[in-house]
Amino acid sequence: MINITQKEFNQLASYIKANYGIYLKDEKQALVTGRLYNVLLQNGFNDFSEYYQYILTDKTGEAVATLINKITTNHTFFMREADHFFYFRDRILPSITGQNRDKDLRIWSAGCSSGEEPYTLAMLLDEYLGKEKILWDSKILATDISTKVLEEASKGIYSGEKIETLPEYWKLHYFKKDLEDNYILTDRIKNEVIYRKFNLMEEVFPFKRKFHVIFCRNVMIYFDAATKRELVNRFYDCLEHGGYLFIGHSESLNRDETRFKYIMPAVYRKE
Repeated sequence: MINITQKEFNQLASYIKANYGIYLKDEKQALVTGRLYNVLLQNGFNDFSEYYQYILTDKTGEAVATLINKITTNHTFFMREADHFFYFRDRILPSITGQNRDKDLRIWSAGCSSGEEPYTLAMLLDEYLGKEKILWDSKILATDISTKVLEEASKGIYSGEKIETLPEYWKLHYFKKDLEDNYILTDRIKNEVIYRKFNLMEEVFPFKRKFHVIFCRNVMIYFDAATKRELVNRFYDCLEHGGYLFIGHSESLNRDETRFKYIMPAVYRKE
């Protein structure tokens, strides 16, 4: 077994935090060792110092991509924190669509993981807009730093267990079964989501237009207070006035430090 020393862990943790904002506490040493052990074996590294140098010198980007895929936890499911989706459908959509002459909806699912969140939003939009859907530009931007989950999400294939929380109408209307009893999203819904690799720690967010809604749920739990505060400020600047930010129920914003107005648990608005 190749164990990680405190110095090696500090090097790796500092690199990850500086480049991806993820804060790894000392108690995560065993987790990091376990998830990266096979990577070291497969590449013939004797210790984590050699592995760290490999990350720094690799020009292909594959080393960093593997590192991020290994250390990030991508646990999600359809209709997670369902009250958010109901509020989005019942309160936000009527407001945005009623005042939107350009007929465009700009929604960003940041930290989209394996796609359940953006696809849920796409199905909500399809159901809400109905026959008028064809008149709207309502594609959803979905981003993540993990290439592995982005590839999985773009396929739109889920087990029966994964979609059991969805309404029966959606299962029949938006999915089809394959020979292995998996459920495949229809192209009509898959094509409504644009997947991109994106690091939330980028100094400049390259978006030409501001969003009406940003979902960034259960992502900032991995960041320290300063990183979280800076990211929330960027989200604020990326939103239209009257736009909404959704975060996870296990997360919260310091009302004395944010420009957002609190609406309900884990929902904030740009005034």
